[in-house]
Amino acid sequence: MTAGRATGDGEPALVWERPEPPSRPALTPLSRDRIVRAAIRLADADGLASVSLRKVATDLDAGPMRLYGYLSSKDELLDLMVDTVYGEITSDLPTGDDWRASLRSLAHRTRQAAHRHEWFADLLAGRPHIGPNALAYVEASIATLDGAPGFADIDAVLRALGAVNAYVIGAIQQDLTRSRAWRGAEPDDQARRTATDAYMRRILATGRYPALAKAMNERTPPDPDTDFDTGLDFILDGIATHVTR
Repeated sequence: MTAGRATGDGEPALVWERPEPPSRPALTPLSRDRIVRAAIRLADADGLASVSLRKVATDLDAGPMRLYGYLSSKDELLDLMVDTVYGEITSDLPTGDDWRASLRSLAHRTRQAAHRHEWFADLLAGRPHIGPNALAYVEASIATLDGAPGFADIDAVLRALGAVNAYVIGAIQQDLTRSRAWRGAEPDDQARRTATDAYMRRILATGRYPALAKAMNERTPPDPDTDFDTGLDFILDGIATHVTR
C-alpha cells in the first residue's frame, strides 16, 4: 500500500487515516466515494486495465489534478475499490454459533462479490487489505472460530482460516479464468482449443495415462457452483476432523 501524506507526528498517513479535503464550490462535486464508485464502474465494464486517475476524472467530468486532493496514487484507488467490495461482503453478515455455516456464508459472499466485480479476484491475493471493511471481514472470520469447540488457541484458528481462504481464493480465480477464456474466445483461440482436444484424445488413446483418461472420460460434466460447494465441504470436513481428534 502506498504511503500518503504525513500525520501530525510525522508518520506517513495511509488513505484510511486522511480526512477528505474540505468541499468547495465546483461544477462537479467530488468525494472519495464518488471517485471509487466511478472507478468500480469502469473496472466492472472493461477490467482493471481501464482504470486510471485520468479515466476516472473524465468519467466524473473533473480535472485529473482534482483527484489528487483525495488520493495520492492509483494504488490507493485500488485499495479503496477493494475495500468497497469487502463492504458488500460484510454487510448484514448472519450470526450464529455454527462455525461451518458462518465460514460457508463468508465464502459464498466472497465468490458472489467476485462474480459481480471480476477484477476483485485479481486483487484478492498479493496486496495487503487493511481498510475498515477488509478488517471487518477478517474480524468476522476470526471471531467465528475463536472459542469454538476444538479450536484450542489462536494459532489453530488462523491455520484453519488460512486453509479456507487459500481454497476460496484459488477456486474463485480458477472459476473466473475459465469463464473469461470461454467468453473472450477469438477464432485463433477456438482453433487452438480444437487442436488441443484432438491432441488429448490421441495421447489418452495410447494408454500411458489411465487415471487421467478415467478422469476425462467418466467425470460428471463440471458445474462451477457444485464444484465450489464440494471443494469447500472437503476443506471444512478436514478442519472439523482435525479439531475433534
